[in-house]
Amino acid sequence: MSDPHAEARQASRLTAPAPARVRYAIVPVPRLSLHTVARRSGVHPDLIRRFVALGLVDAERDSAGRLVFDPTAPAVLARIQRLRTGLCLNYASIGLVLDLLDRISLLEAALRGRGTRSETPPWT
Repeated sequence: MSDPHAEARQASRLTAPAPARVRYAIVPVPRLSLHTVARRSGVHPDLIRRFVALGLVDAERDSAGRLVFDPTAPAVLARIQRLRTGLCLNYASIGLVLDLLDRISLLEAALRGRGTRSETPPWT
């Protein structure tokens, strides 16, 4: 004989969503200040603020309201400067090119994951 309550509990476990997992960083992620990013990249802080406003560079605000950046921000700024000077693109075009380059990188990574390899080097 089967227990109807046990069957109901089993069915509810199969259909109930899994509890959300909370993740805490063991080590805080280092953040760079606006002036540190400007010094490392050689780009004026006002221009970096403009890039943030245009969505070309990701930034967050700290508790005091100041902009803070990922450690990869100087590399992103260097990429923007290479596109600006090398291809004479305006900033709206640079945003589109960056999106397309990121998409190409994702597609190439998916190909590598499947065992198919792209022979061409990355675009930038």
